Amino acid sequence: MLEKLLPHAMLKAGPNLESRIRTLKKDWAIVYDMLSGKDNSNFGWDEHRQLVVAKDAVWNSYIS
Repeated sequence: MLEKLLPHAMLKAGPNLESRIRTLKKDWAIVYDMLSGKDNSNFGWDEHRQLVVAKDAVWNSYIS
């Protein structure tokens, strides 16, 4: 996978980097769904703090 993404990088830590890339993609997908997916009207983005914001009730509903 890493060789396809970065063919000339000559990185030797392939499995670790591939795992990190998968984790980052998964985390990004979660944030993207919160902000632009269905039922996203209660989530927002705080530009100053660079994080997803919502009232406590919204978070509790999302978690359960």
